[in-house]
Amino acid sequence: MDEILREEPEIGFGADPFNPHKARPLEVVGGTSAGELKARMVESCPRVPGVYGMLDRKGCLIYVGKSKSLRSRLLSYFAASNAREKGGRIIENARAIQWETQPSEFAALVREQHLIRKYAPRWNVQGVPQRQRPVYLCLGRNPAYFFLAAVPPPDCIGVEGPFYGASRMRRAVDSLNKVFHLRDCSEKQVFHFAEQLQLFDLEHRPGCLRLEVGTCAGPCAAGCTRNEYDELVSAAESFLDGFNHEPLLAMRDQMQAAVANRQYELAGRAQETIKSLEYIDRKLVMLARARRRYTFIYAVPGYDGCGAWYLIHCGEIADVVAAPRNQHQYDSLRERIAHWSAVTSQRLARGHGHHPHTLQLVASWFRKHRGELESTFPTSQAFQGAAQTTRSGRGVSPAL
Repeated sequence: MDEILREEPEIGFGADPFNPHKARPLEVVGGTSAGELKARMVESCPRVPGVYGMLDRKGCLIYVGKSKSLRSRLLSYFAASNAREKGGRIIENARAIQWETQPSEFAALVREQHLIRKYAPRWNVQGVPQRQRPVYLCLGRNPAYFFLAAVPPPDCIGVEGPFYGASRMRRAVDSLNKVFHLRDCSEKQVFHFAEQLQLFDLEHRPGCLRLEVGTCAGPCAAGCTRNEYDELVSAAESFLDGFNHEPLLAMRDQMQAAVANRQYELAGRAQETIKSLEYIDRKLVMLARARRRYTFIYAVPGYDGCGAWYLIHCGEIADVVAAPRNQHQYDSLRERIAHWSAVTSQRLARGHGHHPHTLQLVASWFRKHRGELESTFPTSQAFQGAAQTTRSGRGVSPAL
């Protein structure tokens, strides 16, 4: 174990931007075999929520996971039935395990997402059999169109995801650009909008056949004005916001027409595209619902007394503070809560929060744990439970 530490002096997870309490302690155990690694883990790993990381023989972080019971989850990696599965393959490559306890399952989930985004451990994103790599659906570049990216560019008009299944996502993106008449050509293509002045009356030839077949507005061949193209992009934005189902309806019409004309091969391809679009549509609707409904304080108790209040704004985690446990702590939060009230009075445009990637996490969490919505309350009710909390000495949330 000491050898691993010398080879990788920066072992550790680093700062936690979503932890309002003091830094959580890090435990590290190592071994030259799976049996030795398991024995050392069993000696000290607790049955509490937390995140864990697997390190290889060079001390490099190769996998990050989370669990509401660290000990149980880590033991599962050593089970004989897991030998040929993902867990067994990870353990084959691991020479050390490190873990960091968290006060709640939700805190562990948030921490796991942060660590994966920060370190991109290779076994989280590749090398795992049958694992689909995440991709993001992006609307951007100039002039804008739909495209996929493993890491979304910072200047996109809109980004949603992650989505899984590169093949079906490529089919869906191809269909989206055709339905909204957006270009999908190379960035090297020269564009000529209809209103652009030119010295000579030249006919601009399109870079592909899409303008001729009616699936592109033709910004490369003066087929539309800039304003007309921007209107198409706005319609595409409404699709990303979960309000526009035109692509799905268009593909269903195309499939029905193909069946009516006995073009069964075309109908089969349309059906595959419909499945891809239905997958995207379901997810976009879920995220749109989270944006509309989820603006509140989420009070999450901690098994060790380290509870937290998360400010959820338009579905994203906007801020977090330690849950108050007495009148003094409540009073110290009044200015912060007043700021939260001002923040939540304004609707958040898509992707403009400090942590837009948390939208998917929050939406999925409350979809799977609907009962947790009982632990939420608006910022205006943040201090209604102060008297009860002071009397009981517990960090409870106000009653709704």
